[in-house]
Amino acid sequence: MEAKALAEKIAQILYKKKAQNIVVLDVAHLTVITEFMVIASGRNILQTKALADDVDDALAEAGIALRAREGKDEGKWIVLDYGSVLVHVFHPEDREFYHLEKLWDDGQNRIDMQFEEESED
Repeated sequence: MEAKALAEKIAQILYKKKAQNIVVLDVAHLTVITEFMVIASGRNILQTKALADDVDDALAEAGIALRAREGKDEGKWIVLDYGSVLVHVFHPEDREFYHLEKLWDDGQNRIDMQFEEESED
C-alpha cells in the first residue's frame, strides 16, 4: 500500500473509533524518517491506548506489520511506526504541550480528510 493511502486508512480507523483532532501531514520533504504523520488525540489514557491498539489490530489484519511501538505503557503519547507512516496518539494535555503538528506543518503539507460516515442499516 502506498504511503498516502496508508496514512488515510489510519486516519479513517481513528475517526471510526472516535479519535479527536485527527491531522494527516505529508512530511517527506521535511525529513527522511517517514513520509506521512498521522496525529490524533484520545479523550483519556484508556482511549489513547485503545486507539493505538485498534490501529495496530486493523492494519495487522490487512497484513501491514508494525515496526515499532513506543509509549503504550503510559498512554500519554503513543507512537506507532509503519515505516512510511508514523502515527502519534496523544492524551489531550500532552498534545497541547508538545504541539507536534506545529513542528511539522509547513502550511502546505496538511492532507484534507473527508471522513466517511459509517452507514447504519
